[in-house]
Amino acid sequence: QVQLVESGGGLVQAGGSLRLSCARSGGTFSSYNMGWFRQAPGQEREFVAAINWSGGYTHYADSVKGRFTISRDVAKSSVYLQMNNLKPEDTAVYYCAASRYYAANRESQYDYWGRGAQVTVSS
Repeated sequence: QVQLVESGGGLVQAGGSLRLSCARSGGTFSSYNMGWFRQAPGQEREFVAAINWSGGYTHYADSVKGRFTISRDVAKSSVYLQMNNLKPEDTAVYYCAASRYYAANRESQYDYWGRGAQVTVSS
């Protein structure tokens, strides 16, 4: 059973940066593709970014392209989301997830989920 735990959330002013981390325990981390999703109050959870098992392929939602960077460290069984130039509309709970599918960007394609980390961006 794969368990994912997010950390690094917090409160930041618009234009600032945060780095989210997701640590895995259980399972075989290197065999999964990883993704980040977010859910703002009153809204559905949406795709943010994904990375394949080797780290050689990444893709992003248009809303974060050029500002967010996803990466992974297989040796540390961790995946990261570097968020720069944050905007108030980035405020949400951010979830880390693991998928068996390559280039997965839908919730239904992800098998395991973390409990989420709150990111709040003040204007």
